[in-house]
Amino acid sequence: MTATDTAPATRVRRTAGRRTSEQRWRMVGWGVLGVLAVGVLWEVYKFLGPAEGFVVGATAGETGSGLMLLPRTNDRAMPHIWEMFSRLFQPTSGGDTPPLLTTVIGAAGLTLGIAAIGWLLGVLVGMLLGIVMQRWRLAEWGLLPWIVVSQTVPLIAFAPVVNALGTQIARGGPPWPQWLSVAIIASYLAFFPVAVGALRGLAAPDRIHLDLMRSYAAGYGPTLLRLRLPAAVPYLLPALRLAAANAVVGAVVAEVSIGMRGGIGRMLIQLAGQGSSDPSAPWGPTFGSIAMGLVAAGSVAILGLVLANYRRGEAT
Repeated sequence: MTATDTAPATRVRRTAGRRTSEQRWRMVGWGVLGVLAVGVLWEVYKFLGPAEGFVVGATAGETGSGLMLLPRTNDRAMPHIWEMFSRLFQPTSGGDTPPLLTTVIGAAGLTLGIAAIGWLLGVLVGMLLGIVMQRWRLAEWGLLPWIVVSQTVPLIAFAPVVNALGTQIARGGPPWPQWLSVAIIASYLAFFPVAVGALRGLAAPDRIHLDLMRSYAAGYGPTLLRLRLPAAVPYLLPALRLAAANAVVGAVVAEVSIGMRGGIGRMLIQLAGQGSSDPSAPWGPTFGSIAMGLVAAGSVAILGLVLANYRRGEAT
């Protein structure tokens, strides 16, 4: 093959790479515009909306009665966006306390580490369930309905139960730290999308490819490693991103439910209690929670770059 023959293929690859890069920058641009649009809508509504909201069916002389259709726009309920960000560089609780941004970063780091442990546990359990359900149809019929039903349990009620069980275990056996309860709750939310994505992905190979593996007398193990798992990557990556976001949500809610100190969930509750006197403070940990979700999803995106050769036809 001469250089003249390879030139068209090279141009095609360069064009495809250029289009992929343009698509990524376009997605980033739309994301930035979306964030800016939310900020503009916030400020526009604060400027035009009613200070005390719009309430239907309120009884004269009774505060809090009736149905509020429009939220309040006063400074206590809706601080300006620039006030939220400027509050990040002020002391957390006054005096010599560190800036709110420093406290948020520390709390978010702790919660994100626990969420990462929960994510790993959820991925392990979800993959095992997916493999078992794909291997035996009877297991799929028996397990899949219960896996779906498990996600209907209220998390805020389930977290104290897990913490209480951990306390009972610690009394008669090894110690059970609170962060382990939080990690288990995070894994409880993370395993569901992984199990469903693994089940769908492991069943994705074409019949002709499965027949080829059988013609080589390959058992289930080699077929799983060399065919089913690579074919499942386009289905697993979206599931892993969703599991990462679920793990962050589960960790924050679990911290709130069991009262674990040091994490961003506890910080949200503490600063929300000071909202009447310092309305911009609760938005610091709120922004920290958003950043945690972005970091978790971005970490899975890095994994997707490593597995780029297996992402053809990725499911959405």
